[in-house]
Amino acid sequence: MGFHSTKIDHNSTLNTMAKENLNLVDMTEDELRSELASAEQAYQQLKFDHAAKGIGNPMEIRELRRNVARILTEGRRREIAAMSPDELALRSKLRARRSRTR
Repeated sequence: MGFHSTKIDHNSTLNTMAKENLNLVDMTEDELRSELASAEQAYQQLKFDHAAKGIGNPMEIRELRRNVARILTEGRRREIAAMSPDELALRSKLRARRSRTR
C-alpha cells in the first residue's frame, strides 16, 4: 500500500483484521510477521488519514492498535514457549528482580 490518492475502505480493513485475530494461533511465523507489517501499515495510514481529513469512525484507530498488540502478544507467547528451561529460569529471576526494585 503506501501513500496514494485512492480512498481506503477502513471498514473492510477492520473486518478483515477482526476475523484474522481468531486464527493468529494457526499462523506460521512468516504469516505472523507479514500480518504485523500489514496491520502496522494500516494503522499508520489510518492515523494519517484521520489527522489529514478525519475519518468516519475514530474507534477504528483503537481497534487497529489493539490488533497490532494482539499480533505482538502472540509472537511473544511463541517466543516464550520456545525458550529452554534455563532461559525461562533466567527470565523469572530477571522479572523478580525488576519487581523488587519498583
